[in-house]
Amino acid sequence: MMSAKIFVDGQWMTPVNGATLDMVAPSTGEKIGTIARGTAEDIDRAVNAARRAFEGPWGQTAAVDRGRLLSKLAQKILEHEDELTALEALDTGKALKLARNDIRAVARYFEFYGGAADKLHGDTIPFLSGYQVMILREPRGVTGHIIPWNYPAQMFGRTLGPALAAGNAAVLKPAEEACLSCIRLTELAAEVGFPDGVINLVPGIGEEAGAALSSHPDIDLISFTGSPEVGVLIQKAAAENHVPCVLELGGKSPQIVFADADHSKAIESIVSALVQNTGQTCSAGSRVLIERSIYDQFMAQLTRRFKQLRAGPHDMDLDCGPLISKVQQERVMGFLDRAKADGIEIAAQGQVDAAASAEGFFVPPTLYRIVPREHELALDEVFGPVLAAIPFDDEADAIRLANGTDFGLIAGVWTDSGARQMRLAKAIRAGQVYINGYGAGGGIELPFGGFKKSGHGREKGFEALREFTVAKTVVFNHG
Repeated sequence: MMSAKIFVDGQWMTPVNGATLDMVAPSTGEKIGTIARGTAEDIDRAVNAARRAFEGPWGQTAAVDRGRLLSKLAQKILEHEDELTALEALDTGKALKLARNDIRAVARYFEFYGGAADKLHGDTIPFLSGYQVMILREPRGVTGHIIPWNYPAQMFGRTLGPALAAGNAAVLKPAEEACLSCIRLTELAAEVGFPDGVINLVPGIGEEAGAALSSHPDIDLISFTGSPEVGVLIQKAAAENHVPCVLELGGKSPQIVFADADHSKAIESIVSALVQNTGQTCSAGSRVLIERSIYDQFMAQLTRRFKQLRAGPHDMDLDCGPLISKVQQERVMGFLDRAKADGIEIAAQGQVDAAASAEGFFVPPTLYRIVPREHELALDEVFGPVLAAIPFDDEADAIRLANGTDFGLIAGVWTDSGARQMRLAKAIRAGQVYINGYGAGGGIELPFGGFKKSGHGREKGFEALREFTVAKTVVFNHG
């Protein structure tokens, strides 16, 4: 693996300044390799290569042939499943079982968009007598992709799949904290025959390579997943060139439990939605809102389940792995320290396994009881295995609480009342609402994105194909 190089115009090459970044294993804190530290000059080379590909052979490639290449990549990924799983787990610290699911998901993205490439149809519009109007869906051109560290492999497929299926050429800037799977996936894409310049990869830090990509004047769309604060910077940079953005910027997603819900089913789903990837998931269900009449009973069950949770190194395959970095560990511990200072009661904590390295970036899964509605634990994204439990009085109160943060990404509603299910689904301001469940095994086919500070635009499913294309109206005056 040429991990200390960038991939531009079909070639692995040294970045202009030759600089590198160390990669650290979250489970141990030890160095596991180096990657290139790309600069604005490297981004410029990559964008120019993508433009040549888009205006050259790739722009003339039939949709069915684009789809076949994507499908070949999907198969190639599955052939390398074990290798990619081990790499993703080591690099991110996530449990092996979760890393394996991620690799299967990235293959599924390319499989889905491989099949969808020639099914992105235009439209016709009835118009005046003597006219015929067509609406074409055309690729935007060169798309920029800034990928986060929490799901690098999945995000490679989630953002690149629809972009390539629609006919764009792409430049990817993966996260500096975890991108080894992206590098290997780029190698596999080259092996299956994508033309030079269609996929370009420039690792580096956000303030350098990421900033250069989002502000580049020859980019036609930016796709970014990360924090709201960085999302603002990216939008401002892109706006200078009138470039649109698809942004997924996190969440503070509620799980709302009514008295008539199936408690056992709800608890397993609530715990899973919180501890998956050690809470480092934009769609993590980090608030549980419980009807007051069952609050104590439900919390007793949830507390017992939380005490069973264990965190440890990625290769132990436990409920939680480490956080991605020392910086992230300190950030999450800051929430816990401030909650303690504010007198908020811990209902239960899981355990960090005794075999875990003291140099690993571990935080025990933590459940807080009766979190005040105005407290940061109830309002802010922790991005760690921390669950805030809050009682509510009635349906209207539950809706106010659910909508009472700056975010609106996902929500879960637990109730057997069909009428209430529909009312809540309509009233909650979130991009996805799940009824008696949460998440859907990756949900490659399901449009995904947020309201409010959770971002705008949609990923996944056919909606993503629309984001990566632009409508062109063609009017024929045939008399």
